[in-house]
Amino acid sequence: MLFQEILNTKYRVLKPEFDKLFQKILQNQTHPGDLLLAHQNGFYSPEVYEFDNEGKYSPYMLGPGSEGHSEDTHYEFIGHYVNNNLTTQTLSAYLEKVKYDPEKIKEVDKLSHIESISVQNEMLIYLKVWEADSFIKTFYEIALLLHSEPYDWHFKIKESFRDKDATGNRDTIIRNLIRDKFKDDFPLIYEAFKRAFVTQMRNAIAHSQYIIIGRHITLNNYIKNDAAAQLKVVSFDRWIDIFHETIIIHSLYHEFLTATLNHYENLSILNNHSYEVRVNMLFPRKETKYWKVGYDPHFKIWGGSA
Repeated sequence: MLFQEILNTKYRVLKPEFDKLFQKILQNQTHPGDLLLAHQNGFYSPEVYEFDNEGKYSPYMLGPGSEGHSEDTHYEFIGHYVNNNLTTQTLSAYLEKVKYDPEKIKEVDKLSHIESISVQNEMLIYLKVWEADSFIKTFYEIALLLHSEPYDWHFKIKESFRDKDATGNRDTIIRNLIRDKFKDDFPLIYEAFKRAFVTQMRNAIAHSQYIIIGRHITLNNYIKNDAAAQLKVVSFDRWIDIFHETIIIHSLYHEFLTATLNHYENLSILNNHSYEVRVNMLFPRKETKYWKVGYDPHFKIWGGSA
């Protein structure tokens, strides 16, 4: 269940910060097309070398790819849940309803059961956000641009021990290469990430290592001597905060993407429906190239050469 009251409060805090972040990146990026690359998912695809194309296709590409289409699928699911589970009831009013009362035991038990099922649906959404390749990659690139580092065409999430050239695993990227990069300039965004992304909670959900009893979630992946696994129990009240923070970050992320699209659409009008991007290549040799990318204003699609 989502409380409009809580979402509104968190949105009012973070929306101005994301707006400032957008402007700061436009100011700090070392090439004016780098944020466009983040929006359009510039990537290196070594599979191109396996094609019999006689050099027709470059391994450096733009486009949603499988991770982008996957994000669209999850976005639709998340939107459906939000639209059908949003309540104008205040949290305090709800907590009063589920407070133990021997005279309303059946009613309280029923509400607790409904909440338990809702929490488990929310856990699925939690993974859809914090495990999503496109979400992680885009925020990683945003964090780079914020600190005047060039767009990383060779970003790669580590999926197994065989990925020697990977940027890092999901946990490391989210905590160290995204969240911590916001700490100095955007502490409110940093704190929001810290509240929302809880590694032990994510792992417990992913591996079904939890028990729900009453309005509490017992985590079965608690490890006494592991500093990263010290949570034993998470109350539903804390879960409400974690989940609402996640939904707001996810929502503002998509608003950020919309603002980016609108920005470069306006710039394309001044540039014959095109814009320049920088391609920092490592293969087949290290060099930098500059491409003009065309824009179709009717379908709002970037792609192809201008």
